[in-house]
Amino acid sequence: MSSQSTLADDDLFGEAAAEMREEVESHLADARAELPDPDDVWETEADNVLGVLNALKSALDVNDAEEHLRQAKKTFIVGQRADAFDDPDSLEAEVEAVEELLASIEDAETLVGDLTGAMPQLRSQLQDAAEAGSDSDEDTAADDVDDEESADEGDADDA
Repeated sequence: MSSQSTLADDDLFGEAAAEMREEVESHLADARAELPDPDDVWETEADNVLGVLNALKSALDVNDAEEHLRQAKKTFIVGQRADAFDDPDSLEAEVEAVEELLASIEDAETLVGDLTGAMPQLRSQLQDAAEAGSDSDEDTAADDVDDEESADEGDADDA
């Protein structure tokens, strides 16, 4: 009976290992399906830079993909530690590839978030500078008129 139970245990282990691999692959497929659409990241319709950045930030949302990756990693780690996979290296490479892609997307999202915060401030600073420049131009023009009037008065005094 022990040889039969060992055979049955081996069959069950093999079945469980196959199910674990399928689960990892399924979660990886779901994670890839939740990645941003390349066209949504590249193309946008907006009236200004802030609109473009906000659309891009929304397009870079990967929360659902991260959850699927997390589930894939949990199952993979259990299977790997149980030595349940025939070819764990290929499965690990798939997990790492999705993980690296998500990290790249998160880096881009951080950069976009930084720009989204910086652009309104930069615009305000540029507007202030332009106003200060035009005020300075008006002051310079007024000074030039004053100088001309003083020169004309000086010419009249000479005559």
